[in-house]
Amino acid sequence: MIEIATRPASVAITMLSALGDAVHVLPVLNALRRAWPDTKVTWIIQPVAYSLVRDHPAVDDFIIFRRRRGMDAWRSYADLKSDLHGRRFDLAIALQVYFKAGLITAMMPARNKLGFDRARARDLNWLFTNQKIPPRPVAHVQDAYFEFLEVLGIDPHPVEWKLGPTEAERVAQRAFFERFTRPVCAFVVATSKREKNWAPENYVPVIDAVERDFGMRAVIVGGPSAIEREAAEQIAHHATHKPVIALGNDVRRLVWQLDGSALVISPDTGPLHVARALDVPVVGLYGYTNPKRYGPYRKFTDLVVDGYARYPGEDYPLSMEHRLDGMSRVTPDAVIERIAYAFRRYAL
Repeated sequence: MIEIATRPASVAITMLSALGDAVHVLPVLNALRRAWPDTKVTWIIQPVAYSLVRDHPAVDDFIIFRRRRGMDAWRSYADLKSDLHGRRFDLAIALQVYFKAGLITAMMPARNKLGFDRARARDLNWLFTNQKIPPRPVAHVQDAYFEFLEVLGIDPHPVEWKLGPTEAERVAQRAFFERFTRPVCAFVVATSKREKNWAPENYVPVIDAVERDFGMRAVIVGGPSAIEREAAEQIAHHATHKPVIALGNDVRRLVWQLDGSALVISPDTGPLHVARALDVPVVGLYGYTNPKRYGPYRKFTDLVVDGYARYPGEDYPLSMEHRLDGMSRVTPDAVIERIAYAFRRYAL
């Protein structure tokens, strides 16, 4: 039985790294803030995800977990222990189930540590919590996070992210977009996980179609990684209509770039979920991951190009299974067809 104070004075959330997962945390935090306006909320997070949500109004305090590798890994946890010294939480919510997150949950000075049921708390994370949400089948990531609200008696609706650009960021946004005389179609062309990536040559006919047939300006956005830079340069080299390459190392810049775009094309990665949170139509390219679990949450699912299905119309279950050959089933023609549909459905 779950025994948690109705209105705890302090709550800590553990969600460390992935941008997409950080986006999914935001509706949980906003619901907590609506239900418990006087509760102090602390988020334990890693630096990149922190740069996305650093000024979010639903969070009172952040604790930055700076992960070191190799022989210095222990120092990361020592630093965190120092940051936690003197703090006390009525409730810790363990949304992330990787082992490193479990170790952090174990360190948390909290009376109640709420996590997933044993079946879903992989990497032994069930060992680190003393309260569990009830077992349920695998669900969309967002709905799985909402199960924590359910056991706390909190309504997640309305689902709100509150991720949009600040007034100061809109100044930079206007300066960036004023160079374009046509609506922008933003392309995210690589992720940190190669199995999720679409081959760079596949983007070339899509970018040419966006420019030639749909009257939009193709702009490649994303982070500073070598894989993104290499993909962008390869695409630009082969495209007849050269895209603007606007990669950068500022996550908040990426937010206002996506916010100002008319359409986004992206594989399953953080910017796709940022676009969904900003209510910008996004064509999702799925093959390795299951779009029923990892797709845009309850909107723009009609724009998903589904290479996860092994054949058209396959009624596959909602699962965490990965399909290594899935992205090869995503074709440029299928993406262009979804862009045309987006123009009709969302009046671009």
